[in-house]
Amino acid sequence: MTSGDAVLSLLLRRTGLVSDAQVAAALAADRSDGAGIVDVLVKSGAVREDAFLQKIAPMLGLSYTEMAVIEPDAEALKLLPARAVYQYAVMPLKLEGGVLTVAISDPFNAGVSDGLRLAAGRPVRLTLAPREEIRKANRKYYGVGAEAVEKMIEDGRYEVDAGTASISKIDVNEMGQEASIVRFVNQIIAEADRQGATDIHVEPMESELRIRYRIDGILHRVDVPPQLNRLKSAVISRLKVMANMDIAEKRMPMDGRIGIRLNGEDIDIRVSTMPTIYGESVSLRLLQKSGSFVKLADLGLNPHDRHAVEKIINRPNGIFLVTGPTGSGKTTSLYSFLHEINSVDVRILTAEDPIEYEMAGINQVHVRQDIGLTFARILRSFLRQDPDIIMVGEIRDGETAEIAINASLTGHLVFSTLHTNDAAGSFARLTDMGAEPFLIASAVAAVMAQRLVRRVCPICNRLEPLDRALWDMPGEPASDRVPHAVGCEKCAMTGYRGRRGIFELLQVTEPIESMIINRRPAGEVKLKAIEQGMLTLRQDGWTKVFQGMTTVEEIFRVTEEND
Repeated sequence: MTSGDAVLSLLLRRTGLVSDAQVAAALAADRSDGAGIVDVLVKSGAVREDAFLQKIAPMLGLSYTEMAVIEPDAEALKLLPARAVYQYAVMPLKLEGGVLTVAISDPFNAGVSDGLRLAAGRPVRLTLAPREEIRKANRKYYGVGAEAVEKMIEDGRYEVDAGTASISKIDVNEMGQEASIVRFVNQIIAEADRQGATDIHVEPMESELRIRYRIDGILHRVDVPPQLNRLKSAVISRLKVMANMDIAEKRMPMDGRIGIRLNGEDIDIRVSTMPTIYGESVSLRLLQKSGSFVKLADLGLNPHDRHAVEKIINRPNGIFLVTGPTGSGKTTSLYSFLHEINSVDVRILTAEDPIEYEMAGINQVHVRQDIGLTFARILRSFLRQDPDIIMVGEIRDGETAEIAINASLTGHLVFSTLHTNDAAGSFARLTDMGAEPFLIASAVAAVMAQRLVRRVCPICNRLEPLDRALWDMPGEPASDRVPHAVGCEKCAMTGYRGRRGIFELLQVTEPIESMIINRRPAGEVKLKAIEQGMLTLRQDGWTKVFQGMTTVEEIFRVTEEND
């Protein structure tokens, strides 16, 4: 052990938080990747980073800073370039008497003080803070990918936009994997995946390039460097190159795909461009190709509806429809059904546009409208393939509806989706497509409408009295206190983490069959289903409020008054 290691070992033991064995293991660990001794101790689970830094700070003559309650000075932010901030994982906080105070997470990194002093051009005072808190501050005050943007502008390798100048072509062959534009786009995608975003929107505005993530169904603005607007052509062109699009064509909407591997997971990204007044707007939908499926038990169905669904998906024939607007989790529900009944003695065929998840043991076909491979054409082929179960991504037209109905009447179980506001409206929608009501009544076994509500954060939520003016159900509420979203660091100050479904399951019984054949209005069908025990979306939502899963505000956001 060197003299430096001996001193370090003594300091670590004096904190009282680590044992001799843990200190020895940390000192002996492989740190060739640049990890510091603090990183090793935290990753091994030996200590909590914040507790350790608070203990070690006074021993080293340093202070400890709560990053959540401090706002850096504008002057301090200007003194350190983004490249230095990200390279050293530090955050400038304030400038006092010509001395720059900088938060760091590893006090044992000998070169960081000298490096910061050279970068800032003035004396530096260090304070300790957890690494993740520093990284959050980096993203908030410098923006995601700030160091890459800074490097691009310094290099001058990319045409700087002037107003609505035409998009410049980028020679990708001249760019190594570490090129700044590549790194910036990769960081935007990686950050979206880290935050659990389902969509990324890159939108050129008059004076900025706005980037937004859709997280738990809500759009959130991403902090990016203000200089990014000068490089919007390079960013958009890079995304188009990744999606194998023609970067010279900027007048027409285009679609493409990007396949990447991130943190050991394959991610399929659907890319769509749209010409706007200030340039091309790019939307990316992130799909986990090898993602784990939501099991039927985890969808959020109440016990009665879950038992009914289990019976329906194990029927030998019939149509089971899932309805709701775009982004309401219909595809997730269909996959949970398939996952539940997928076995070696069942042949399952699916027609999807696109294939959102790859499922072992199932034959999945991607719809290709450009070559005439439509849902209807695929369905006709399926009927010659000896299937037991067919899943159609969406019934969009009368031809697809007719074939799906015929498939169910000839002994196949068919799953599909429709875009309707509630379950009862599905029958009128199929009738509008040209399907005969008596065939609809015979073929459809059940319809399940659904929405997604954000789950209240389990850490920061609090119970508050229910506003009786909002209670719109018959009878008395199950509780006088309901969850209220507050917001904390764990939920990014939104008050919510994750989503859960609310459902409305309408089973086609003999009375409802008769109403469908007689073309009764959807409202009458819905009232009859409620008489027979169906819970509406709003009723199921209130149940989940009283179970502590979500808030009243969320239920009112995603459901209509007549639900």
